[in-house]
Amino acid sequence: MPGWINPPPKEPTKSREEFRREREEKVGWLTRQGYLRSECIKAAMLKVPREDFIPFFYKDYAYEEVPLPLPGEHATISCPHSYPLFYEPLGLDRGHSFLEVGLGSGYGTALAREIVGEKGQVVSIEIDPLTLAFAEDNLKKTGYRDIVLVQGDGGLGYQGKAPYNRICMTAACDEIPPPLLEQLKMAGRLIAPVKEGAAQNLVLVKNEPEGALIEVICQVLYISLRGRYGE
Repeated sequence: MPGWINPPPKEPTKSREEFRREREEKVGWLTRQGYLRSECIKAAMLKVPREDFIPFFYKDYAYEEVPLPLPGEHATISCPHSYPLFYEPLGLDRGHSFLEVGLGSGYGTALAREIVGEKGQVVSIEIDPLTLAFAEDNLKKTGYRDIVLVQGDGGLGYQGKAPYNRICMTAACDEIPPPLLEQLKMAGRLIAPVKEGAAQNLVLVKNEPEGALIEVICQVLYISLRGRYGE
């Protein structure tokens, strides 16, 4: 991924107990740093084993603040802090219908499923078949079988389960794809990395009756969106 250096692949040596301790330590660090505030997001990050969503030769790096390569074209799993960075401003919560654009390893998808609970729904779209297959296998192995997975152009959204309370894009775009805004419920929220020159801003869109309210949260670095509204 441009701007990041991946650690070298190696045989994993850590035990389940070591990973559990690292997961707890990471949640504590994210809380102290101010990334993590919501109790339901915190509970999800404590429960979902991130190491089970990492390619075999990178598992030992699961809780380090580095993106890691995934099967597929330029595919990565984001740093651990990226998930509360997106989900906290979204206000992702129980009962929400959630659309994820960019499935990645399936880790963020599993977190979202835990957060929205039994009455919520998670739909995730992935354009790359290799990335989709990897994530689908991870989700099945970890017991997440009620997530709607779609292979397709994420910029087009997924009309079959629209409208959504929350939409999360994990790839950078020049502008928010109009189909995603059309599939967002009134009072819904959408978050996405949006390009501005050589930089990317993490942008939160609130769909209010008086129009879209836009808030820039911080600068980020994500791979570019592919498809009709991307590269």
